[in-house]
Amino acid sequence: MSDKLILIVEDEEDILELLEYSLQKEGYETIGFLSVNEKLEKVLDEEAIDLIIMDRNLPGIDGTSFINDIKKKGYTTPVIYLTAKDKDEDILEGFESFADDYITKPFNVKEIVARIKAVIRRTTKDLDVIKVRDIVYKSAKKKFYIEQDEVELTHLEHDLLLEFIKNRDILMSREHLLEAVWEDSYDKKLKTVNVAIKRLKAKIDPENKKEYIKSVRGEGYLFC
Repeated sequence: MSDKLILIVEDEEDILELLEYSLQKEGYETIGFLSVNEKLEKVLDEEAIDLIIMDRNLPGIDGTSFINDIKKKGYTTPVIYLTAKDKDEDILEGFESFADDYITKPFNVKEIVARIKAVIRRTTKDLDVIKVRDIVYKSAKKKFYIEQDEVELTHLEHDLLLEFIKNRDILMSREHLLEAVWEDSYDKKLKTVNVAIKRLKAKIDPENKKEYIKSVRGEGYLFC
């Protein structure tokens, strides 16, 4: 079973249902939309989307414009356009608008599933930017940004926040964090985790409004 989450935006309901059914059979999780609306970008902020399948012919805002807009905002999610626009200039425009692949209608379900797998495999391996809520991590620079401002972290705080982001919505015990982050450090004490997390929270959420990291009494910590 895959743990990948695919966002599909397709205004033909029967095609959307076919895509969701076919991908769920392959073990993918899916979220479907019939148009671009205000909830769509919120989903990108709140969910760890691994791939966007985007129709270009949509009511209101067209798919290409939406993708261009989110890419300018720093979203790095790979994109496959699935569309009836099949002229050479349409395909070229799609690839110039951040397409990782371009599939024209009508399509073969087995082929589209295979091409989706290929894009996910390729982009997962090459992806060097992680975005969770308003936190962006650029692995090439090993730096975190919140609302485009760099967050100054110590090496330990960097590793701790990265461990949280990679395990979003997973409850992690202090013992796990000690093993994963502190590794061979001599200072492997449970209270060390508490102190480090308190300092990290003060840096990423100084006004204590965003609640990135939640303490679960007697269990550990949850990044959400």
